[in-house]
Amino acid sequence: MPPDTGRTLRAVFRLHSTLAAALLLAACAAPVPVPAPPPSAVVAPTAEAVPPPASGASELLAYADRVRVLGPTELALEISRRGEPADAPLASLELALALAQTRSPPNLARAQALVQRVLAQNGSSAQELQSLARLLASQIGQQLEARRLEEQAERQAQQLRDSQRRIDALNDRLEAVRAIERSLPSRPAASAPRP
Repeated sequence: MPPDTGRTLRAVFRLHSTLAAALLLAACAAPVPVPAPPPSAVVAPTAEAVPPPASGASELLAYADRVRVLGPTELALEISRRGEPADAPLASLELALALAQTRSPPNLARAQALVQRVLAQNGSSAQELQSLARLLASQIGQQLEARRLEEQAERQAQQLRDSQRRIDALNDRLEAVRAIERSLPSRPAASAPRP
């Protein structure tokens, strides 16, 4: 398996773990169901139960699932389609998720800026999403740090290769000098000076 594939799989696994934890937190915050009335009470027939409106957290998690499977081309189209969200917290976090999926340093930095903007907002829709925003900010920060470490490792590997080439060149020169010394006729031993 190529090294990039393993790195991608680890990043996807981390994103899924993060989103699963966020979903679990959102589920824990769900309202407690009201117990049914006692059997002696008369209950009027009700219309078919209408599901509650989707919360911003569940919409964001559903969007994360959709974006996760997009290829690079579809992801680029999704990012360009979204444009620049104004101050809408959900739209900002959705764009941040799409940008983070690219794993490129400029997009990760832009995603981090979007998440920080949501964290700075005080509106009720922003406050509802701030737990997920903090989680996403942490994830993006880890991706940026991992990318920085990869680049540092690549630079060090390149320096090591350059040093090894210089060492090999010096060893070749040293061996050539030794070969020249071996090819020269040996000098007669110096005789003692005459008085």
